[in-house]
Amino acid sequence: MDTFPHIKKTPNNEDEWFAAVAALARYLRGPQGCPWDRKQSSQSFAAFVKEEIEELMEAFESGDKAHVEEEFGDTLFCLIASAVCAEEEGLFTLEGALQRIHEKMIRRHDHVFGATKADTAEAAVDSWNRVKAEEKLERRRASREG
Repeated sequence: MDTFPHIKKTPNNEDEWFAAVAALARYLRGPQGCPWDRKQSSQSFAAFVKEEIEELMEAFESGDKAHVEEEFGDTLFCLIASAVCAEEEGLFTLEGALQRIHEKMIRRHDHVFGATKADTAEAAVDSWNRVKAEEKLERRRASREG
């Protein structure tokens, strides 16, 4: 596939497209990629996220669905590119970040996956905040002990 040298075949589903975007970010930083992308760091790509989020919010306000999708993609790419740089810098891996956020969302949704039940949005927020406060307290304890 000459048009997409960073992947072997055109993606057919969400998983394949996510993998293709991560592969693209890696390719752009490689020897056949882009000099500008190679000069960036995890922090510099993360800084672009703020600008992209502002553009995403403007797109939402416009109501233009195609524009929202485009700006969401721009934001996601900056986050993925930041993660790719972080991998190279030894900070974290994209896989690790995805695993941690999955685990965190399960924990924070105790009202869905745990013993707590929430019948209203307000009760869900209360449950979320309780779990978050418990996690923060546990981090403080661990940092004092460590």
